[in-house]
Amino acid sequence: MSKKNYDNHNRWRNKTVAFRVSAEEDLQLEALVKLTGLTKQDYIIRRLLERDVVVQGNPRVYKALRDQLAAVLDELRRIEAGQGVSDELLDIIQMIATIMNGMQEDFAYDR
Repeated sequence: MSKKNYDNHNRWRNKTVAFRVSAEEDLQLEALVKLTGLTKQDYIIRRLLERDVVVQGNPRVYKALRDQLAAVLDELRRIEAGQGVSDELLDIIQMIATIMNGMQEDFAYDR
């Protein structure tokens, strides 16, 4: 028998919630989860319950930001003038900007 998995409030999570997503939605979800540093389960629960997703800086989040920024740059280079940018790319750019703004505010308080 495996060990029971308790959340931060010492509640046992024994219910399973499952749903299907498209390949594109899965890629977008994976990118957003990596940018937050949370587990996929914690990220989805926080978003579904309309709670704030607070990003704690760590090496894993830094690497995800670096990789996502590189991917965004590659995608923007690929796009020709006049072509539209996909909603998924705009969502990723918005998330990166939000995280970077939060990091900038934290840095300002350290001074």
